[in-house]
Amino acid sequence: MTERPYVLLSCATSLDGYIDDATGQRLLLSNDADLDRIDEVRAGCDAILVGAGTVRRDDPRLLVRSAARRAERVARGLAASPTRVTVTGCGDLDPGARVFTTGATARLIYCATSGVEKVRERLGDIATVVHSGEPVDLAAVLADLAARGIGRLLVEGGASMHTQFLASGLADELHLVVAPFFVGDGRAPRFVRDGSFPWHAGHRAQIVEVRQIGDVALVRYALSDRCPG
Repeated sequence: MTERPYVLLSCATSLDGYIDDATGQRLLLSNDADLDRIDEVRAGCDAILVGAGTVRRDDPRLLVRSAARRAERVARGLAASPTRVTVTGCGDLDPGARVFTTGATARLIYCATSGVEKVRERLGDIATVVHSGEPVDLAAVLADLAARGIGRLLVEGGASMHTQFLASGLADELHLVVAPFFVGDGRAPRFVRDGSFPWHAGHRAQIVEVRQIGDVALVRYALSDRCPG
């Protein structure tokens, strides 16, 4: 087993780099064909990770949607959907969130030490809670996931998680989907926050694929030498 899983980041943005708008309703940036592609990517991973902010804002289920893909995973001796992973600093998670109430797939919560007791009181035995440092140490999270047999990890957001994985140099591949419109509102969340990243004007990320999917564009970047060209 390698020291950490292969880490694939997936994100859809507007033309001006936003992943949502500032309203209370979720902004749809992708389309049906691309959502099916993402479902295929999910089915090929061992775990899906999001930050607590994404759980609170989007209330995702993080399950494989296609019945055929779920059946194919089961036929290979796997769970119907990948393990669902949530990262939280303060432990402010709603036990009624869909990631904790839908599907029978295993759930892991990596929590800062100060929030562990709060999470365990709120969620009981719904999920396995793991002490992960103060603040959460993503390298330790990945090492623990590898020890649990996770070989391929899909990170689906949000901005804080993408920023931390990228700034820490812990990402191997990025799938960036660009929607054909602008948000134009500085109050809305962007793909990443401010940070110091390994890829800059003097060290450019390598493009390994560009694909049109309906009215959106997928750009796939290699972020480490682990990414197959």
